Amino acid sequence: MAIYFYKINDEYGCFSNFAHYGFELDGKWWMTSEHYFQAQKFCGTEYEEMIRLLDNPMKAAEMGRNRDLPLRADWEEVKADVMRNAVLAKFKQNEEIKNVLLSTGKETIIENTSNDYYWGCGKDGSGENMLGIILTEVREKL
Repeated sequence: MAIYFYKINDEYGCFSNFAHYGFELDGKWWMTSEHYFQAQKFCGTEYEEMIRLLDNPMKAAEMGRNRDLPLRADWEEVKADVMRNAVLAKFKQNEEIKNVLLSTGKETIIENTSNDYYWGCGKDGSGENMLGIILTEVREKL
């Protein structure tokens, strides 16, 4: 049986990058893993800190997806590792959700999103589900 997640209010909503479980990474406090992920698109620029300080993850996502801002040149190569770092820090530093993740045992974890074929399963289930894969890797490490 697979475990599906997407909305933060669902049973496994804590797996979402939009869930409010803060953590420290790179010497800074991040409100959500979405904040960290989006900010790293602009690592070392003023936009990184602007995103970090936004008051909700949707604003962080919107700013991070703004292609008028200067996306780092190596983003496609590093984005999966950036996500791994964020997810690992989030679950290591929040005991409550670490226990939820560990309680999934050996189940497959799937981000059930219709519009993302890289991080999620996509509308038809053919997506790469990279976020689910990373969650599974983090579960193994913990």
